[in-house]
Amino acid sequence: MAIACVVLDFDGTFTDVAAESAPFLLHFRQGLAAALGEDLEAAWEEEVAALRAGADSLGWDLGGRVVAPATADPYLTATCAAHRLMQRFGKGLDEAARSDVVQKLYREAYAHSATAFKPEAKEVLEALVATGLPVTVVTNAHTDLVEKKLDELAPQGREKLTVSGDARKFLLDPPDAPDARFATVPETQTLDGVLRRPVYLRRGRYFEALKRVWERTGTTPEQTLVAGDIFELDLALPAALGAQVQLVSRDNVLPYELKAMELLGARGGADRSLHAVVRRVR
Repeated sequence: MAIACVVLDFDGTFTDVAAESAPFLLHFRQGLAAALGEDLEAAWEEEVAALRAGADSLGWDLGGRVVAPATADPYLTATCAAHRLMQRFGKGLDEAARSDVVQKLYREAYAHSATAFKPEAKEVLEALVATGLPVTVVTNAHTDLVEKKLDELAPQGREKLTVSGDARKFLLDPPDAPDARFATVPETQTLDGVLRRPVYLRRGRYFEALKRVWERTGTTPEQTLVAGDIFELDLALPAALGAQVQLVSRDNVLPYELKAMELLGARGGADRSLHAVVRRVR
């Protein structure tokens, strides 16, 4: 089916996540240290090392379910390390309260993140807008902060780019209202031989964000191309709903993410270059 709608992730997909996250990490670590009343320099490095050693087996654990790999980008690593440190120092035994603290620290620190786009970001955004297809950025970041960064990039046709922030792609809650499409999505996906844990698919907050895009554009999942840099957060649910997906491969892309793309056949793709996203809609 021809593509009639394009959905894009933002951080790490169109941005140089290492460069943009440096000031974020500084403020995040300072805020966490203040919240815990601890000197975290050594403890932080220990927890980050443990997460990296666990590779894909460890991750962002919510209620005993891993919702994203801990090492995919600095934002995820910081989030996971913060949860582990709060538990380590006995200040975050209640998961809901701990999550509230970490998310507050995240929002405050993200406001300090740098603007660092990938070299081809402007050209690719201009090419996507020029197709005449509706293009929406669906991101966990706040809408106004992403809007500001896109304004600074100033691609031609910027006014045609829609931003839908606070997508909370990591939450495994049900959607606000029952939906037959969401009901068909399995709870998990297994990738035997490359991943020892399940991938959780039923992300109701993310579904609501995608549903708003489809309602606004008059399109369907099957007519949609979704591009992102983290399989579990950005692509697993859209793929399960029937969308075409493009993994913008990171330097540290994990084997199971590439395997998931292979299993999708013609509906999946993986490439380091953002130009591959444009090729999918032409």
